[in-house]
Amino acid sequence: MDPYNPEVKKENDTEDEASPSIIIPNTSLYPQFGIKEDCEGSENDQFMVEVKEEIDVKVEEEDLPPPEDPLMLCDQEGPSSEESRGEKRKMDARSFYGKRRDLVAVIPEDGDDSDDGLADDGDDDVNDPDFTANINEDDSDDAVSDLSNDDEQMPSGSTVQPCFKKRKVNTPQPKLVPIEKNGAPTSHVSDPIRGRLWRKRDIDNSYPLEKNFTAPDELSTPFQYFSRYFTPELVDLLVQQTNLYSVQETTGSICTTVGEMQMFLAVLLYMGICSLPAMDDYWSVHFRYPLVADIMSSKRFKCLKRYLHFVDNHKKKDTQDDKFHKVRPVFEMVRRQCKKIEGSNHQSVDEVMVPYKGTRAGTLRQYVKNKPHKWGFKIYCRSSSSGIVHDLLLYQGTTTFNDEDLPENEKDFLLGEKVMLVLCRSIPDPSSCVVFCDNFFTSYKLVKKLESLISIKCLGTVRESRCGGVELLSDKDMKKQERSYYDYKSSEDVIAIKWHDNKCVTLLSNAVGVEPEGAVKRYDKHKKCKIDIPCPSIVLAYNKHMGGIDLSDMLVSLYKTPMKSHRWYLPLFGYLLDLSVANSWLLYKREATLLKESPMTLKCFRAEIAGTLVKINQKVSVGRPISRGITPKKGNVKKAKPSKDVRYDGIDHWPMPTSSEKQARGRCSLCPKGVSGFRCTKCNVFLCLKNKQMCFVQYHTKT
Repeated sequence: MDPYNPEVKKENDTEDEASPSIIIPNTSLYPQFGIKEDCEGSENDQFMVEVKEEIDVKVEEEDLPPPEDPLMLCDQEGPSSEESRGEKRKMDARSFYGKRRDLVAVIPEDGDDSDDGLADDGDDDVNDPDFTANINEDDSDDAVSDLSNDDEQMPSGSTVQPCFKKRKVNTPQPKLVPIEKNGAPTSHVSDPIRGRLWRKRDIDNSYPLEKNFTAPDELSTPFQYFSRYFTPELVDLLVQQTNLYSVQETTGSICTTVGEMQMFLAVLLYMGICSLPAMDDYWSVHFRYPLVADIMSSKRFKCLKRYLHFVDNHKKKDTQDDKFHKVRPVFEMVRRQCKKIEGSNHQSVDEVMVPYKGTRAGTLRQYVKNKPHKWGFKIYCRSSSSGIVHDLLLYQGTTTFNDEDLPENEKDFLLGEKVMLVLCRSIPDPSSCVVFCDNFFTSYKLVKKLESLISIKCLGTVRESRCGGVELLSDKDMKKQERSYYDYKSSEDVIAIKWHDNKCVTLLSNAVGVEPEGAVKRYDKHKKCKIDIPCPSIVLAYNKHMGGIDLSDMLVSLYKTPMKSHRWYLPLFGYLLDLSVANSWLLYKREATLLKESPMTLKCFRAEIAGTLVKINQKVSVGRPISRGITPKKGNVKKAKPSKDVRYDGIDHWPMPTSSEKQARGRCSLCPKGVSGFRCTKCNVFLCLKNKQMCFVQYHTKT
């Protein structure tokens, strides 16, 4: 007779009349063992004592809240039989204690995958296009969030059958997860993710070549390049809003004009070139700077800076969601002009910090520890590899994308994904471009979305938790290899590479792979010289084209406009002014290279813009200029020639004869041998004024 089920008799058992009858207790007391209610005889009493002792020992050894259903306790590795199940029911005491929790099986979306995988060999599964590999359980939450959208859970009413031993393959098996009574999964259980097959295989190189720009007929003037970004409409806006703001504050207008606003901008440009400790030093006796002090007085400059404004304050109610409404009109005008400039085939996206340490900006002030200026306003920019910025986006938290027309399916994307999509959509021909970004933006999910939504390739450094489940060598194992060693795998035309340099760096791309290999210079401490080490093509491409934003940031900080103020939005205006100058110079340098001409430096370019702003479309007062401070020594002083914008504007160009006979006549600025006693009052150059030699008229006439 079966000791655990007395009602079942074996074939060889015979009924012994001398043996007492055994009555099993009711199943309501011990339903797991099938014991009946009435219990008579010492054997049953001893049996129940032994079971109770086994239960106590089992509870002390295992401190886990198990499920109630004994079928879940089957050994999924070994064979299932009635004897083994009966033994499990007797020996396992976990069914007596603990809160009841139902279990459901979470299976892949396609149920045929598991059934087919049990009957096929592992080698055949690799060639199956629907095959999905297992994902490492150590992957971070970022990788899980990238892949969990395609998976579904089994309804809570599903039944679970005992799992028998099958051939082990890489096909995902049903996974038991606890659920609550209402059928919803518990909060600590993540949705299963569909695996990807990563193979050690290179991808096709779709890296675009350098774009060939069309050379212009001739170079424009620095002021004309500057006007492409800082347009006359923008200057008119500054004049209008400044006068309006002064009326709102003092009930009286300061009555500034376009010419005076241009002089104010010229003073700011000059101050960026020659930096002095205090603002008043430019007009002081000891440190007087004539290029600034001769343009306007200190009192007038401070008045214009005090009431400089960009938007009507009465329209604040319409822009409550926009935290940058104070500077938004100027920002959008400059951004619109930046989008019109033709860019290269290699774009980069990165963040820029506009320095600001005040507290009046509230939550708009950000902190980034790895930046040279850690406190300030954060701006996301997209630029060419040459440094020309083509698009900008002010970061203001949750309301950053309120003014952007994002589709409904993109509003729930992560911050980095939305930034990349917004900045890359303004590229005229995205299919022929590659965008580079750092590990703040890059992920497997982002690379696939950029390709599917806007048909643009992506390349960037990536954190290992965002690689889409790829398993590369660990940093510890990579450092054991020689320098320049790399490991790579690809899946769905996306390659992940880990390269050992000074540190281990991981890159992700769908545009550039490993081949063709190149070489980089690195210092060898044993040979005490720089040597060539092999390098995959993806690393060379990243190092070459990723530094566009850093180059622009460096040029802006070289000659920075001083705009310190209690009003937090003035530093942003100063950045836009400096960015317009830097973009103008880079565009001028690119066209000068196409014409094979040597470009001027950024300092001279900035000074040329400031000098043109002072005189263009301005009326000049006839008389002796006021000179204060130290006078220069007598000698052959080289005088600067006027720019073409001032030369051909046709305003207040009057010939002035020499006032005395002792004053020497000057060499004509047009004809090589002419000597004249007439000087232009605005251009301040000598020009011939004779019947046969009308150099004065020819000099001011544009041919």
